Amino acid sequence: MTALALPAIIQGGMGIGVSNWRLANAVSSRGFLGVVSGTAIDSLFVRRLQDGDPGGHLRRAMEHFPIPGVAEEALRRWFRPEGRESQDAYKMLPMYRHGISAARERITALASFVEVWLAREGHDGPVGINLLTKIQLPNLAVLYGAMLARVNVVLMGAGIPKEIPAVLDAFAAQQPAAIKLEVDGLAPAEAPQITLDPKVMNDGADVGELTRPAFLAIIASTSLATMLARKASGKVDGFVIEGPTAGGHNAPPRGAMQLDDTGQPIYGERDVVDLDKVAELGLPFWLAGGAGTPEALGQALEQGAAGIQVGTLFAYTEEAGIDDALKHSVIESALKGEVSIRTDPRASPTGYPFKRVQWSGDVSANAPKRKRVCDLGYLRTAYAKENGRLDYRCAAEPIDTYEAKGGDVADTTGRNCLCNALLADAGHAQVREDGAVEPPLLTSGDDLERIHLFLKGRNRYTAADVLEYLTAKVPTPA
Repeated sequence: MTALALPAIIQGGMGIGVSNWRLANAVSSRGFLGVVSGTAIDSLFVRRLQDGDPGGHLRRAMEHFPIPGVAEEALRRWFRPEGRESQDAYKMLPMYRHGISAARERITALASFVEVWLAREGHDGPVGINLLTKIQLPNLAVLYGAMLARVNVVLMGAGIPKEIPAVLDAFAAQQPAAIKLEVDGLAPAEAPQITLDPKVMNDGADVGELTRPAFLAIIASTSLATMLARKASGKVDGFVIEGPTAGGHNAPPRGAMQLDDTGQPIYGERDVVDLDKVAELGLPFWLAGGAGTPEALGQALEQGAAGIQVGTLFAYTEEAGIDDALKHSVIESALKGEVSIRTDPRASPTGYPFKRVQWSGDVSANAPKRKRVCDLGYLRTAYAKENGRLDYRCAAEPIDTYEAKGGDVADTTGRNCLCNALLADAGHAQVREDGAVEPPLLTSGDDLERIHLFLKGRNRYTAADVLEYLTAKVPTPA
């Protein structure tokens, strides 16, 4: 599988568990590129097990994991056949840190394997996995697990994934791979490496030959596309060019951040990718952000793109992983024209602008303010202490804790714990000691404000409905 062979529609890799295996399978089985989200896949996996694994799907996939003993241990520690009582808290995995144990990495690889295996089950269509470059510590284990499940494509954005092509090359050859950990207070040359050795991971097991997946970098600037095409550690097979109307994290505007009178970032001509210059690199590209219409697909093809990546329309399908009550509340509000998208420059601890859904049926909008806590840690930043040791901080953690770790208190203003909020979006919200349930924070692209034009009065629809709509004016895959 190479990028050149990929279809014209890529289903976006969204949230934590929004782009789940069911959605990806529904898209891929129809010949398009279904994509699972690899973000916090390990925490999502153990919470699904604690909820009883309805239908036995996880356990069915776990039987095929090629490293002996890992699935059995995961079931022993995390599976609750009767399911979790709604008032009970989920048991937590240890947060990732540099030098995490091989056992902790194996549960991550198992989770990734299961998601991809289920997405690939029953068809020969291509399946991809989407990761955030910013979330460095789990990414090697996620990638290796996905490759054990024979993933076809890796997509990565939210950073500069320059080192990832070499990682895929190394894993395909069953060789150790490494990336540099970004550490506040250390120059890149001083930064430690995050490493994963397949021989250690496999613990002597024969996992068979692995195929290197195609690599698509998600980019928002012409210069980044040029740099990756010329200076990445290995082959980049293509690009997804994502505009600021896309959901989730957006690239910051070029230059100094300026806000409009509603407090949202202002994007200008410098933020428009030059498609002609990208085309000169000789690699295929797909357009994303506001691309969820048949007209946008036709226009993209006319502009020389290989197709489009679509997120928002797929996010609210019956197969997608947004909690059903949330999903249908948003759809009902959209049908009444009572939904809007805000690009929040402060919500994410990463510092990247983040899209937030605002809708009339959001019962959590007036809920008591959540207590600041960082107990999942995917968006933590590593920093060097005075003694040279590494520690971790997050701008969404308790303010006094963040300040004690040398963080600037100003960085904490308006920050949200996206790790907990996005798990709540997927119906796996943590329950706190006082009985409070973590509230959701939904994200979507600007297309959500126009989704009523697609819905035409419907309050439910499927991935097949989206694909039929998008391909109404172009040929479908053979």
